[in-house]
Formats: sequence, C-alpha cells, structure tokens
Amino acid sequence: MKPLVLGDIRIGGGRPFVLIAGPCVIEDEVTVFRIAEALKEITGRLKIPFIFKASYDKANRTSIRSFRGPGLQKGLRTLARVREDLAVPVTSDVHEECEIAPAAEVLDILQIPAFLCRQTDLLARAAKTGKIINIKKGQFLAPWDMKSVAEKVKESGNDRIILTERGVTFGYNNLVTDFRSLAVMRALGYPVCLDASHSVQQPGGLGSASGGNREYIPLLARCGVAAGCDAVFMEVHLKPEKALSDGPNMLPVSALEDLLVDLVAIDAVVKRERCPGPGGKPRRRK
Repeated sequence: MKPLVLGDIRIGGGRPFVLIAGPCVIEDEVTVFRIAEALKEITGRLKIPFIFKASYDKANRTSIRSFRGPGLQKGLRTLARVREDLAVPVTSDVHEECEIAPAAEVLDILQIPAFLCRQTDLLARAAKTGKIINIKKGQFLAPWDMKSVAEKVKESGNDRIILTERGVTFGYNNLVTDFRSLAVMRALGYPVCLDASHSVQQPGGLGSASGGNREYIPLLARCGVAAGCDAVFMEVHLKPEKALSDGPNMLPVSALEDLLVDLVAIDAVVKRERCPGPGGKPRRRK
C-alpha cells in the first residue's frame, strides 16, 4: 500500500501513525485556537504528524435542541484561519452535497460521517474534489461492507481514501470495537484509522444527549495502534465536562501527551521495520 500524501504528511504504507484530533464542534474561535495551538505544540514536540479536526455543523445530534455549531460559512472561516495561522491541515464532516464545494476550498480531508457512509451521491460528489476522503464505518456495518463503500469513491475517480473504525452497535445505547476490522479494512488496500473517542460513545445514552466513557479512550487508542492502524482519531477538549457536544466521550487535552508518548512507543514496536536496530540500521520483520 502506498501512503497517502498530504503535504509533508504520509498516511499509511507502514509510516508512523498520524493524529487527527480536535474538539467535536466549533464552539467559538477562542476555544478552537487554544485547543489547536495546544495540539500543535504537543505533536510537534513528539514529532507526530497532526491534522486538526472540528465540525462546523453536527447535523446528527440526539435532540433538535442540541448545539450544532456555527454553520458552514462561519465554521469554514474559522477552520481556514486555523489552517493558515497555525500551518496545520484541517478536516471536518460534510453532510450534504451542497456543502462539498465550499468545504473543499478549505479542508484538506473531507470526512464522511458514519451515518452517511452509504450515501452514494454524497460519496461520489466528495470523490470528484480530489481531496482525501475519510469515511467513517457505519455503526451498522461489518468491516467487509466497506469494500462497496470505498468502491463508490474509487469508481468516481478518487482512490485517496481512509477507512475509519468507530465501533459497532451492541444492543441499545452501546458500541463495541472489534479490532479485527482494522485488518479487514486495510486488506481492501486503504489506510485505516481508529476513532478512539466515538468508539466509547453511548448514542442517546443520556436521553436527550449522547453519553460516553472517556476513561476508556486511552485503552482503545493503545489497542488500535497495537493493531497497526495508520491514524488515530480523537476528539479532545480543554474541559470536556463543559463541552457543548460529545463531552462524555472527549479526552482532556491535559491527558493527551502522556497517552501519545505511549502510542509512539507501541507504534514503533508494531512497525519495527522503521525502528533503528544495532548500529542505527533499520530492523526488518522476519
């Protein structure tokens, strides 16, 4: 598998994992920039390739009264500022075909939400932008079902695809993660990503909002990297308990660096052909 190229970042192909992280939704510019600046500093120090994520609109909230974000135009202006001022790639969800053209002018990666991963016209329109398309596997799909999903993008003229595992529905208000899915989806020929934060979500678990078990995010992230994932997706916040969306399944920024240190070490063991052996020469798997 050849890595996907995004500026100086290489995704897949045995390269070190890439971190895709940021708050669930754009709450305000000040909060977004504080989080983005903290993430850039941490990942820069640890030499981890970093892509910033925040949604301009959360269209699939539990309640009609749930906070959704600033909307397309204002949200894209904020993401464009992050991209330009901090010199980091950015990504966000696209929900409708009409969003794709303006989103593609700003975003480096177009993210297809899990609930929309089978929407043929949305996938085809996104593919035609030539951007990297990160497709979240629906909670209702098996990993092998993503073959047909990816083919919709590829046959629309774009093979720059990432497939993301985010848990599968297990009874009511609960998700579980089958780490075999990373191997199954990678066998389709595309880089794979583990969404460690949405995998601990409890959809609708609080009645009028989703719940979650953020304490398990580090566990799942370590498991995903141990399984050889090419990217790790995590939603993070300065104060998750006060976040306006998905707080229960977001990791505090203050807990991120220690976790990333662990992930770098695990990644180096799993992809040990890239780790220096005696004399500084790369070690190869037997």
